[in-house]
Amino acid sequence: MVHFSFSILLFVETCTETSTMTASEQMRKMLDELMGTSRDGDGGKNTLPFTDTRVCRSYLLNCCPHEVLANTRMDMGICSRVHDPALRADYEKASTDRDYFYDVDALDHLERFFRDCDRRMESAKKRLAETQEELTEDLAEKGNKVLEFNEQIGTTLAEAEKLGEEGKVEESLKLMEKVEELRKLKQEADSVFRSSMPPSSYQQQKLRVCEVCSAYLGIHDNDRRLADHFGGKLHMGFVFLREKYAALQKMVKDRRADRCNSDRRNNDRSYRDYRSSSNYGSRDRDSRRSRSRSRDCRSIDGHRGSRYYDESRSNNRYRGSRSRSNDRNRGSRRSNEERSRSRDYKSRKHE
Repeated sequence: MVHFSFSILLFVETCTETSTMTASEQMRKMLDELMGTSRDGDGGKNTLPFTDTRVCRSYLLNCCPHEVLANTRMDMGICSRVHDPALRADYEKASTDRDYFYDVDALDHLERFFRDCDRRMESAKKRLAETQEELTEDLAEKGNKVLEFNEQIGTTLAEAEKLGEEGKVEESLKLMEKVEELRKLKQEADSVFRSSMPPSSYQQQKLRVCEVCSAYLGIHDNDRRLADHFGGKLHMGFVFLREKYAALQKMVKDRRADRCNSDRRNNDRSYRDYRSSSNYGSRDRDSRRSRSRSRDCRSIDGHRGSRYYDESRSNNRYRGSRSRSNDRNRGSRRSNEERSRSRDYKSRKHE
């Protein structure tokens, strides 16, 4: 409903703008919006494609704040990038075949825009808190309840008027009945709020900052002003942009999640294919053989080293025993020679 109502506002504004154009210019603009740049078969006439970086990506997705909030209290002026209905038609036609990921650029644009809007909203709330008389927590809650009923009345009344303009009389009457019920609830809440505070304080205008467009709303605003605000182009434009912003956030988040899941599935599939391939089996067997061969080599080297060590020890013992036996033999021969010389000497002496 919000999108449709805002489209009506844009259509009315477009009709107002085109009222100053000639009939041929109006027809040319309508054909550009419907058929794009190549409507006459002369696509080379417009040398700027929609993929050019000078083209506003947010405009291609119909969510550029410069266009949506034009001719409002928060008119941002002319966008620094190109806005062309024919390029938007070209993009809408081409985006059915492939994804250009322009929603990421549009999301970044809206993030910066709403960051600035939220900062201005906080400043407005701060100024309001400084200028207005500070209420107790109980009184503030009762006053906010009245403002909430005001917001519901204004939104419902604006919706009912739009349905009446579209010829949906029955639906419009049902909403008007809802408006009457909300008015009764507002009167009850207002009487409770009035009885809780002094008359002098009640006469002061109690304001509240609209959480959508940061405009000031008052407790004593009548239904006509509330309907003009909640059905106006500024408020409806902010509602449209915030809904578009939420939709783009969800779209980008879902795409990233799908990409992560796809990458995970591809990695699992590649690993399974690698495990099931013959190369994996041969490599596994080769690696097992190489590990077994290395263990055997270490075992052989260990045995070989121990054998050489044992042989060297036995050789050393053998050489040591031989040297000791040779020493004993030489000593025994020497003693035998000495004994024989002693006997010879004794025999000569007796002679």
